[in-house]
Amino acid sequence: MGGFFGATLNRDSVTDVFFGVDYHSHLGTRRAGMAAVSKELGFQREIHSIENSPFRTTFEGITEEMHGNACIGCISDTDPQPILIRSNLGTYAISTTGIISNSDQLVDQFLSFSGGHFDAMTGGKINSTELCAAMINQKSNFVDGIRFAQDVIRGTASILILCEDGSLIAARDKSGRLPILLGKCADGHCVSFESFAFQKLGYEYLRELGPGEIVHITPEEIQVLSAPRREKHICAFLWSYYGYPTSCYEGVNVEVMRVRNGAIMAQRERENGTMPDVDYVCGVPDSGTPHAIGYANQSGIPFARPFIKYTPTWPRSFMPSNQNERNHVAKMKQIPVHDLIEGKKLLFVDDSIVRGTQLRETVEFLYENGAKEVHMRSACPPIMYGCKFLNFSRATSEMDLITRQVIMELEGSEGFARLDEYSDSSTQRGRSLRKAICDKFSFTSLEYQSLDGLCEAIGLNPDDICTYCWNGKE
Repeated sequence: MGGFFGATLNRDSVTDVFFGVDYHSHLGTRRAGMAAVSKELGFQREIHSIENSPFRTTFEGITEEMHGNACIGCISDTDPQPILIRSNLGTYAISTTGIISNSDQLVDQFLSFSGGHFDAMTGGKINSTELCAAMINQKSNFVDGIRFAQDVIRGTASILILCEDGSLIAARDKSGRLPILLGKCADGHCVSFESFAFQKLGYEYLRELGPGEIVHITPEEIQVLSAPRREKHICAFLWSYYGYPTSCYEGVNVEVMRVRNGAIMAQRERENGTMPDVDYVCGVPDSGTPHAIGYANQSGIPFARPFIKYTPTWPRSFMPSNQNERNHVAKMKQIPVHDLIEGKKLLFVDDSIVRGTQLRETVEFLYENGAKEVHMRSACPPIMYGCKFLNFSRATSEMDLITRQVIMELEGSEGFARLDEYSDSSTQRGRSLRKAICDKFSFTSLEYQSLDGLCEAIGLNPDDICTYCWNGKE
């Protein structure tokens, strides 16, 4: 995923941006960067890997080295950024969030008529933020350039630009799949992916940008350069998985949504008569925990934590770049509470089931420590499509998804024409999917939240929520 934070103030802004970016560390584990501008020093920029050390440690001392009344920074799970650009629009720093799924096509089109070039990274890949900047630079001003870039890019591109005069330009992606929020303090303004990031720094919440909206930000004012577009499709996984519990998107708090989501799941199971007889309801930490609390509260079954993640030395299970190392670290972090596992029937709620690799190891770990039964509940529907707009379930192949693998085993590729039936637990195909996954992972039972239930928990108009990875609808 990734996220950015920027501020333009009537004082030095680097410290605010340093802490603001740090509050986005849950959104990525690969790279981070900051860029500032001042009249005395001009543009300054630093980019570092954060795969083996968190942002705050890696960028320690930056507030003494970098200065400027305007600054932007980012956590990136994709390419190095912010990058510095010198073009017909002047010199500026730019950071983006999202993905560009048609980058090869855009590069070929650009090179065919411009005679220009790109700085190729290892393997010949083009930095997606540089590509976005190249599209912006096709026009004579930032507004036309940003709108052009967002129209030709397939995927998602939210954009934050640091201008040479110390102002900022922020543009939310055209479908509003990711949030951009504005804040204000006595000294100026900020822009952020996460609301709590600036509220902890003394800024007041102003508002969220609308889909495709472009604004120009100075310490004194925020000017709308391009009005919001009509259609909005904000990513539901912001609430289910990606978002930090204290975050709010479209006025809906993440923790509140997750608890409500779990309660809706339990209520539906009670009405359908499918709620199992278990000793405890538990959450797969960390994002599954509030869903489980809601399930426990609604069902009346006690909530418990049969294992605890050891985070002082490994705060993120996916920190190592190697998949085998990530799986090994994830297993090492799970410290059992034997009194809550041995001989117990447990129901676990996870935020989602994508590939199921770590979930399989978690269930094996529970049985190894004496669990009698392990029931699994997913806080979202079965994932049937790889995300082409963000980084959540994006994979080399949709066959990486456990649902696709099982359907292929059950029915072959013909089953892919009946994904809606496999999603629905009331159909024969839906029941077959769940039983096959139970057999693969040794679940005692498995159920998923329905799409209607998830949208109800979020509380927004379903037409405003992106549900592509579940039903393929854009």
